[in-house]
Amino acid sequence: MDIPCLLSTAALRAPLETALSSPGVETSYGELDRFVSGMARRMAEKGVGRGDRVVLVMDRSAEAVILLLAAIRAGAVACPMSMRLPEATVAERCRGLGAALTVGDRPLETAVAARALIERGPREDPDAAPPFSEDAPATIVFTSGSSGAARPALHTYGNHYFSALGAQGNMPLACGDRWLLSLPLWHVGGIAILFRCLLAAATVVVPDPVDSLVESVRKVTHASMVSTQLRRLLREAESGEAHPEKALLLGGGSVSPVLIDEAVRRGIPVHTSYGLTEMASQVTATPPGAASEALRTSGRVLPWRELRCDEGGQIMVRGRTRFAGYVEGDRLARPFDEEGWFATGDIGWMNASGRLVVRGRMDHMLVSGGENILPEEIEVVLAGVEGVERVVVVGVADEEYGQRPVAFVETATGKIDASRLRAAAEAVLPRFMTPDAFYPWPADLSGEGLKPDRSLFRRRAEAMRTNPSPRRA
Repeated sequence: MDIPCLLSTAALRAPLETALSSPGVETSYGELDRFVSGMARRMAEKGVGRGDRVVLVMDRSAEAVILLLAAIRAGAVACPMSMRLPEATVAERCRGLGAALTVGDRPLETAVAARALIERGPREDPDAAPPFSEDAPATIVFTSGSSGAARPALHTYGNHYFSALGAQGNMPLACGDRWLLSLPLWHVGGIAILFRCLLAAATVVVPDPVDSLVESVRKVTHASMVSTQLRRLLREAESGEAHPEKALLLGGGSVSPVLIDEAVRRGIPVHTSYGLTEMASQVTATPPGAASEALRTSGRVLPWRELRCDEGGQIMVRGRTRFAGYVEGDRLARPFDEEGWFATGDIGWMNASGRLVVRGRMDHMLVSGGENILPEEIEVVLAGVEGVERVVVVGVADEEYGQRPVAFVETATGKIDASRLRAAAEAVLPRFMTPDAFYPWPADLSGEGLKPDRSLFRRRAEAMRTNPSPRRA
């Protein structure tokens, strides 16, 4: 199946509508189409050919959006990478991908400066953009790496198109709507924002770095966030309206019911969801106006996706949004069964209303005295304690029980009240799930992704277990 270029289609349909809003600059769809076409030619002049990989080491910006779309328009594969990665890691990933061109916002030995490339690019009228094959490689996004080494997942143009199409059916977007680019483009959720806006000829809003989160969301109709961002939003906006006009989409893991209830109480139009890199973002979501009971789940399966839970409770997914596979040098690893199902590693179940309830990840599970413990179930409870900002629970070795859970907690004050946290856990969970210790959140273990690197927290916990510091609660 061929899919028309979403940008060119939007430029023909609504050439004067704002496509891209960045600090001090509004770019129409007609202008964006010209910029992208010119940059695609500029990349071709630098030797980028069809199927080549273009690495973008850039923060959220208008330039990053233009270059990502230009790489795809040129028939290349856009590979956005985190600005937070060490240069050695960027270089290693570029070698692994066989990058034909690396563009960076910061000094990198092999990178072309992003602004220089943009400024030298032609601005003439665009060539007519041919349609894309549904199977045309479009992007490579590295998985979060929270449970091991990050893996490069290859998405096709069709994956992103059908992801946007299914999301549009659940949360309609239109010309004039403005979606905050609240997630980076090196996260699949950031790319999903871009494709949803292209499909609807809506506006992608790049946040102004001088704005607070509250100021940013007041300027838009839609925003995507993880629970940590929502918690910060609620804290910073103690009174008055401080939310997008139409929708706030929550993803990135389980959300505390306490947090959801507070958001609903304040009139925030919340949607909960379940998604993963390998499915080009959302798989399930709740619709507009969902009741609190529904918002305590991840919602129903969206169009163009399929989901089931196997006998062990593992969530299995497939459909037209399912990624092509993991890039391993010159080959593509396709971790699917004979029927095309991908095993997510997440554990969950479908309730009587057909909504997904996610419990946690299989590879996070620890066994304590013969009992299976999913850390996420403890985290959701502790995250509901007033003043808690973030929490990660990991298992440490124990001579008597095999493993025991311990918690790293970040609070608004920086202080930890272990007795209050322990009481909150014991009020809801079995005693064997109560963490043995509560440690302050280490600033150096935040990781480079939106999800914490649990392997680093686990190693730190083991070290603290062996040599407990005076700060242990």
